[in-house]
Amino acid sequence: MVIEQYAVYHISLDPTKGHEIKKTRPCVVISPNEMNRHILTVIVAPMTTKTHPYPTRVPVKFKNKDGWVVLDQIRTVDRGRLSKKLGSIGETTIQQIKDVLKEMLID
Repeated sequence: MVIEQYAVYHISLDPTKGHEIKKTRPCVVISPNEMNRHILTVIVAPMTTKTHPYPTRVPVKFKNKDGWVVLDQIRTVDRGRLSKKLGSIGETTIQQIKDVLKEMLID
């Protein structure tokens, strides 16, 4: 399976502990394509429709639903957790994700 950066997949996040986002849900792949081609894990950020504005959460409209990409819950998962490609996110959302990740992890 070819996994592309910024594609959205249905991913099983269970089992979880504590306040980690649970269940099978859409997630955005944030790991780069080079990594996705050669490593058997991918870095993802879960999406949700139930949250509140927070600096590490990027608003997204996907499949006609308003929601959030939850960058404070990024995680590495085995590719076996990916079940179905649901689509991709738009350029505006991609740029917002890049900006928030840079602020979170670099600046």
